Amino acid sequence: MKRILTITVLSLGVAMASCFPAHAAPKGDGRPDGGVLNYSEYGRPATLDPITSNETISLRITELVFNGLVGIDEKQEIVPELAERWEASKDGRVFTFFLRKDVKWHPREGEAARPFTADDVVFTYNIMMHPKTITPLKVRYEFIEKVEKTGDYTVVITLKRPILNALAKFSFKIIPRHGPSNPQYLTREDRFAHSPIGTGPYMLQTVTGDGEVVLVANPDYFKGRAHIDKFIARPFADQNIMAQALMFNAIDMIVLVNPRNLPEVQGDKRFVLQPYNALSYSFFGYNVRNPLLADRRLRQAITAAVNRQEMLDSFFNGQGTVISGPFAPGSWAYNLDIKPLPFAPERARALLTEAGFRPGADGIMEKDGKKLVLSLKVPIEKESEAVKRVVLAFQNYLKSVGIAITVEFKEWQAWKEDVFLEHNFDIMFASWVFDDSADISSLFHSAEIGDWKNNFGGYSNPEVDSLIVESKLTLDFEKRRTINRKLHAILAEEQPYAFLWTLTNYSAYHRKVRRVQIHPYKFFSFADEWFIPASEQK
Repeated sequence: MKRILTITVLSLGVAMASCFPAHAAPKGDGRPDGGVLNYSEYGRPATLDPITSNETISLRITELVFNGLVGIDEKQEIVPELAERWEASKDGRVFTFFLRKDVKWHPREGEAARPFTADDVVFTYNIMMHPKTITPLKVRYEFIEKVEKTGDYTVVITLKRPILNALAKFSFKIIPRHGPSNPQYLTREDRFAHSPIGTGPYMLQTVTGDGEVVLVANPDYFKGRAHIDKFIARPFADQNIMAQALMFNAIDMIVLVNPRNLPEVQGDKRFVLQPYNALSYSFFGYNVRNPLLADRRLRQAITAAVNRQEMLDSFFNGQGTVISGPFAPGSWAYNLDIKPLPFAPERARALLTEAGFRPGADGIMEKDGKKLVLSLKVPIEKESEAVKRVVLAFQNYLKSVGIAITVEFKEWQAWKEDVFLEHNFDIMFASWVFDDSADISSLFHSAEIGDWKNNFGGYSNPEVDSLIVESKLTLDFEKRRTINRKLHAILAEEQPYAFLWTLTNYSAYHRKVRRVQIHPYKFFSFADEWFIPASEQK
């Protein structure tokens, strides 16, 4: 599974612009071009390139701006994108991609549009895999041995070993060789990470100081110009305000509706409420560098002390499912035989006693003369009403079994530095969104411990490492499923996270937006086909 944090914000203090060709090539499908779609996001994107981005807000934008060698259509079948065709060797180790010759990169201001070639594919792989490039994609593509250009429009990708569903993995987004300022590795500070150019249906026009991202239709898009002229991503720090903005026609679409606002939206005939099955879950993550949290009995006690079903029912209107382990419910890898740890405060107290804690005079557990006080860090952009209630409930549940939790809401960048760089936290709160590959390497493999890596808690277990590697090496799907079921069972017992719940996702949009198909993970994969009737265009 590819992991994407759903908590995002970045304030860009300057506006960035590109110049665009004046004439557009229509799709020729009889649907009208024109109109603007304003959609809301809960927070702001940290980066806008497809390599350094590891958040859903950013990844949704990159889906509009970039393409892969192959894509996934509405039937979840692999289709050509930048590669018009391909050939695979009999042993499944060598893939030859024959690239389209009619693709151009978005032009930068004052420059002509440059052609897409095999050099860009080789460049993307090399910069993605460079040791100094911090990206969640590196572990996902370690199975590739080399990427070679054999002609201006021919690329040969050789694998270290055959893998299951290899072709689907070549949907990673290609970036231009002339894009990043540093041709060797990509950092989040690179201009390209905030002002990218791609080959996709939309081009970045501006990012305002308020974090509003404006994208315009690419007139030279090789599939034909997208119908809607402009997409505007508008950031909100409060989910309830998003619903109000929709009701007052300030926006046209909410990517993810707050469960508390579902009845209000559903009751308004102007809008379509569309469910989609994103593979995602929320969790409290532990920093096991803390010797107290290195003891799994404490981690198990925390989960046992928390009534997750009550929180789900009270704060999210029951729109979801309590989970038991590291794979997203709905994934083929999820082990339905492993049940979520039950709410059992007495069990929590027993585990704490077993771990050597005793209640102090104030009821807080103590060990070796030190009170059991743990810090919980939450990014301020997650400080919605529902999240505030989750955090407060978590604090109260744990206080009832003798664990004191100090809560600190942090500005997004400061929170990321505390969690992913400095590892200055005991517990953090976040959500992951996954694709369907069921690759949890970057979350729990010990090789992924380090600065800005997704194994932020420092979790290490040799058996888990071995099973993760074995899962990636096997070509037998049923064997892989068996391995992942075992991984699920181990991690459910180990509790490197307090696994909480998956929420049922709903998007809401104005009925004027037609032919809307939503990709469950990337959301905007089919947005170039959306349109707004001429009579309803602003």
